[in-house]
Amino acid sequence: MKTQKTSVLITIILFSLNAFCQQEINLSHKVQNKKIKAVNRSISVFGEQQDAVEMNAKNGDGIGIIKDIEFEKGIIEIELLGENNPGKSFIGVAFNIQDDKTYEAIYFRPFNFVAKEQKRKEHMVQYIYHPEFTWKKLRKERTGEFENEIKIPPNPDNWFKAIIHIEEKTVKVFVNNIPEPILIVDRLTSTTSKTIGIWTGFGSSGRFRNLIIKE
Repeated sequence: MKTQKTSVLITIILFSLNAFCQQEINLSHKVQNKKIKAVNRSISVFGEQQDAVEMNAKNGDGIGIIKDIEFEKGIIEIELLGENNPGKSFIGVAFNIQDDKTYEAIYFRPFNFVAKEQKRKEHMVQYIYHPEFTWKKLRKERTGEFENEIKIPPNPDNWFKAIIHIEEKTVKVFVNNIPEPILIVDRLTSTTSKTIGIWTGFGSSGRFRNLIIKE
């Protein structure tokens, strides 16, 4: 009986620790309660979906900075929906947000998921650190180091899951059920912030849902 009670207690403790370390964030509720700060974008609930939001398209990059959430290291999981629209679909997550213009981000180019040219295939997923290290600067000066191909790419017109492991010095990116990381990079800053957000690039809209953070 004592062994059984101990086992039950351990199970409860482990469950509590897991619940404490994991947060499921309803983005629709955040928008409705004005808990997402939109930078160079408008953000609204997407259709009739209970946990999906949409950022509109506009020149320049856009961020939806999520309030009341602290995250520095761990795992960010999120489902993303871009589109097969060449040069106009850039969608991802910003983290370590210092201010409206200074942050790290992982983002995807869904229109390259169906690319035939190898050069375009290599540009499916990207790491940046703005404003200093833009994709253009990184591609020119450190070619192939901060972007990569996805060997089993998602459908560019469907939802897909991004899993981003953020460690002190590195970032690893996974997609859907692919067991191996599709991108591993050394972070380009040691400055830290506990602020994260959703992100779209120049001229791009995007849809986001099922955000989970694990620390």
